[in-house]
Amino acid sequence: MFGPLSNFVLKIFGWQAINRLESHPGNCIIIVAPHTSLWDFIIGRLSLSAYNLKGKFLIKKKYFRFPFRRLLKWAGGIPVDIEHGSNAAKHSIEIFKDSKDLCLIITPEGTRAYTKHWKKGYYFIAMAAKVPIVMGYVDYREKICCMDNVLFPSGDYEKDFKIITDFYRGKVGRHPERFNLS
Repeated sequence: MFGPLSNFVLKIFGWQAINRLESHPGNCIIIVAPHTSLWDFIIGRLSLSAYNLKGKFLIKKKYFRFPFRRLLKWAGGIPVDIEHGSNAAKHSIEIFKDSKDLCLIITPEGTRAYTKHWKKGYYFIAMAAKVPIVMGYVDYREKICCMDNVLFPSGDYEKDFKIITDFYRGKVGRHPERFNLS
């Protein structure tokens, strides 16, 4: 619905949304990296709209309060109570059971700050929910937000993670010093 408007806004700022997927991925997890800035969310959300995809994302429940609650729900936010031991992975798997064409967006780095290791939850959610992993990125050097490769998890995390890291090698975040591929 807002696709042309989102494309227009991206172009004003010199960005381009590219979707290299041959068709709608159906239920899937979209991992996005590098995630080094709050701007990644804004560019990514505009790009999803440009692709005519409705994405959902997990966000700490504490942010779902006035004045942000309605905006976060509209944008696709799913509140997760991390502080009280909520199992976000289990919750995500349950959401997939009742969904059709759900694109759950996860940033495997888990934070915008530098991290030594990516979180593995996205992979285990994909395995348990039997959904593919779509690789997306926000590249500040090229000013591209792109959805590209689709990976069907094999169950061999190390082998699949090598494919993922090879894909993300060379992608540049807003703060490159915060991006780590391990």
